Amino acid sequence: MNNRSAQHPRRPVMKEHADHEQAPAPCHASLNNEVVTIYFDDDQTGQWPLVWLRDHCPCDTCRHVHSHERLFSLLDADIGTPSLTLVPDMYQLTINWPDGHRSALDTGWLYQRRPGQHDFLPALPAARPWRLPFSPRRITHETLMAERDRGQGAGERQWLQALMRDGLVLLDQGPTTPDEVIRFATHIGPLRDTNFGARFDVVSKPTPNNAAYTALELELHIDLPNWHQPPDIQLLYCLENDAQGGDSTFADGYAVAEDLRIHAPEAFRRLADTPIDFRFQDSEQDITFRAPVIGVDHQDKVTEIRFNNWIRDALGLPLEEITLWYEAYLAFWQRLKNPLFRHELALAPGQMIAFDNRRVLHGRSAFNPETGRRHLQGCYLDRDMIHSRFRVLSRACEHTR
Repeated sequence: MNNRSAQHPRRPVMKEHADHEQAPAPCHASLNNEVVTIYFDDDQTGQWPLVWLRDHCPCDTCRHVHSHERLFSLLDADIGTPSLTLVPDMYQLTINWPDGHRSALDTGWLYQRRPGQHDFLPALPAARPWRLPFSPRRITHETLMAERDRGQGAGERQWLQALMRDGLVLLDQGPTTPDEVIRFATHIGPLRDTNFGARFDVVSKPTPNNAAYTALELELHIDLPNWHQPPDIQLLYCLENDAQGGDSTFADGYAVAEDLRIHAPEAFRRLADTPIDFRFQDSEQDITFRAPVIGVDHQDKVTEIRFNNWIRDALGLPLEEITLWYEAYLAFWQRLKNPLFRHELALAPGQMIAFDNRRVLHGRSAFNPETGRRHLQGCYLDRDMIHSRFRVLSRACEHTR
């Protein structure tokens, strides 16, 4: 059977332990009631069920040599009562299973993966409500792209960090060549396609099928709440902006929702518990979805906002709930107009604003297309790609230390 040294596990890990400089040394290992316990020299212990250890065997038979994906099926395992060998100076635990299989596991790798621990995953920046006076993080296009080309990515990592933390980040001093937003985005991951295409041009059109393609004022909103999963991240790149007006406005939907929770808890509860219909329809499409304005998880933490007054469909609630829902909706809307939660800016050619479409609402003032051109190009990315790129850069950062 082909086994590889547990000192150099093929499984991708977030913190390198090949030299074990930062890993506590194992002192002793024991097996009791189908659980292996390892005692470390930092007075910590780790416990792993035998089934977990067999499932995570890193050998070339159990893991694909190149993809590192699991080839082994627990249905084929004879776990029984194995024998253990701990070699402290090699940071290695060897398990000889009853069926003759041998697993060699790195104890530093195991230490990171003690049950209940998640140290092996780079921590993603937590969303943080805007603090006054709020101004988005600005990173120059030159700095970010130069570091990308050198494979370092410190500037890109800061850009991603600000996007995840604040939901809004500004790229500055970029070129004004068409499709720069696409070149930038596809370096992170594939574009999220919608009924407006993978890339869209925000310009005034004579026969628009969306309010964004007019010169009208756009009230704060998120894009496409009528989709089962609205786009996560929106990038808007300014190519021209000579028209009078058209300043961009952004609001922190998470902060607004939490303010509503504190000062109008009944309104918060109604918007979080009551699904309503959103609908986009034109000659070719009819896309609809029902969801609450405020999305929360099982811990009642706000996870998304669905506020878009244009494509909110007929309110199909029972008679006794309609007035109460409108009162809650207007309480939320009124807070959106509070400067406490807003940030306004006039995008200049070569600037790109990126924001979390399911947290940060966006809008603009009206503009006069007769006074000049206003042309933005935009696209969407999935949050998974943002998180993935951040983890890759964090891993590279760890490896260069």
